[in-house]
Amino acid sequence: MSELQINTTQNVKINFNAAGAGERLLAYGIDWAIKIGYFLILSQGFGVFDGMDRWSQIAINTVLSFPVMFYTLALESTLQGQTLGKKALKIKVVKIDGYQASLSDYVVRWFFRIVDVFIFGLGFFVMILNKKSQRLGDMAAGTAVISLKENININHTILEELKADYVPTYPNVIKLSDNDARIIKETFTQAKATRDYQTLIRLRKKLVEVVGIKDVKQKNDMEFIDVILKDYNFYTQNM
Repeated sequence: MSELQINTTQNVKINFNAAGAGERLLAYGIDWAIKIGYFLILSQGFGVFDGMDRWSQIAINTVLSFPVMFYTLALESTLQGQTLGKKALKIKVVKIDGYQASLSDYVVRWFFRIVDVFIFGLGFFVMILNKKSQRLGDMAAGTAVISLKENININHTILEELKADYVPTYPNVIKLSDNDARIIKETFTQAKATRDYQTLIRLRKKLVEVVGIKDVKQKNDMEFIDVILKDYNFYTQNM
C-alpha cells in the first residue's frame, strides 16, 4: 500500500495510505452487487408495463435505471466521497490539495468512468501503475482514494476534546495552519485565565477576518473561539 501525502494550501502536510487497486475493485464489486439487487427487485414488477406501447416501456425503463446510472455520483456527493462499497471497505475520495471534493469534482470522476471502466477496464491498469493509485478520473479531478483504516499521521500542536456526535460550525477553519491553531489556543488560554477581554475581542475579530466568517453564531467571544478550535481539530482529523 503506497503512502500519499496531501499538502494543503496552508502548507499542512498530511500522510494517508492510498487505497490499493484491490480494495477499490472490491468496493466496486459491492456497489455493482447492490445495483444488480436493485434490478432484480425491479424485474419482479416489470410485468406491470407489458400492456403499454414500446416507447412507453422504454421511457419507464430509462427512468427506473437512473438510480443505477447516477448511483456513484449521487452517493459520493452526499456521503463525502463514499459509496456503500467504499464505506464497507473504509476508503473515500479526497482532493489532493487537502480540501473536500466538490460536486464538480465528483461529476468529473463519474464522467471518466466511461473510459476507466467501460474501455477494457483501463482505469484499473492505470491505478496499478500510478504512485497515488489514481485512475484517469482521479487525475482529471485532482482527487485520490485513501484508506481510513489507519490513523491520519499529522503532527497536531493542539488537541480538543470532541464528542462522537460533534457537528462543526465553520468549515472555513481549514484555512488555518497548525501553527495558527497553536498560537490561537495559547492566546485564548492565557487571555481566558487572566480575563483579558480586550485580547479575546481582538482575537475574535482577527479570526472572523482570516477565516472569512460572515455570520458568527456564538453569543460571546470565548464560545466562538472555543468552537473555532474544536472545528479545526474536527476537520484536520476527519479529512
